[in-house]
Amino acid sequence: MTTATTAPGPHRFTDLPALMALMTGDEKHGPAATSTLDALWVLYDRVLRVSPATAGDPGRDRFLLSKGHGPMAYYAVLAAKGFLPVEALPGFGGYDSPLGHHPDRLLVPGTEISSGSLGHGLPLAVGTALGLRAQRLTSPAVWVLVGDAEFDEGSNHEALAFAGAAGLDRLHTVVIDNSSATHGWRGGIAARFAAEGWSTATVDGRDHDALYAAFTAPHPGRPHAVVARVEPKN
Repeated sequence: MTTATTAPGPHRFTDLPALMALMTGDEKHGPAATSTLDALWVLYDRVLRVSPATAGDPGRDRFLLSKGHGPMAYYAVLAAKGFLPVEALPGFGGYDSPLGHHPDRLLVPGTEISSGSLGHGLPLAVGTALGLRAQRLTSPAVWVLVGDAEFDEGSNHEALAFAGAAGLDRLHTVVIDNSSATHGWRGGIAARFAAEGWSTATVDGRDHDALYAAFTAPHPGRPHAVVARVEPKN
């Protein structure tokens, strides 16, 4: 596994397993969480222009977590980057904890959408990109992370078709491919995006340098999709 080079700070990628271990319970969806860990870290550490200080700035980048079940990796990364206190992690899933089994944008600092229902994130990201375009805010990038199984939902296919036709070049989709889709096939996801006019890249979802290169690849006039392949879900 290639690890990212990080700026000096209180937490690094190697700290994330310990942060995730603070969250316990019967509904952890462990494989769903760990499949996203590397992509989330590279985004927050090296790509996204957002911080706890700028989380309400209109010019910030937007990150939408569509793959909302098993959010421990997301919470760990947010804690590592200072969006929420590490002390909140052990309460995960508790009655009085803000950290639910699906993220709540009203309770978790830095969270753009409340997610959990498969197939909602990409359409919401398309709407976000359109809203920013309507406001003539051309600097913010919109990122959405989805799971491969979400493409069993027709709403995603409608969203990606519209985004390609509309040329939403500030829209980026990261697809975590752990071979959990019912109707899809391994290797077929990028082709679906490309057919609708998206720029695409398929990379090892555990290789941080490959993820960074794919995330930052130029794609003028087109939305961009990165398929991050990880080990199949057991």
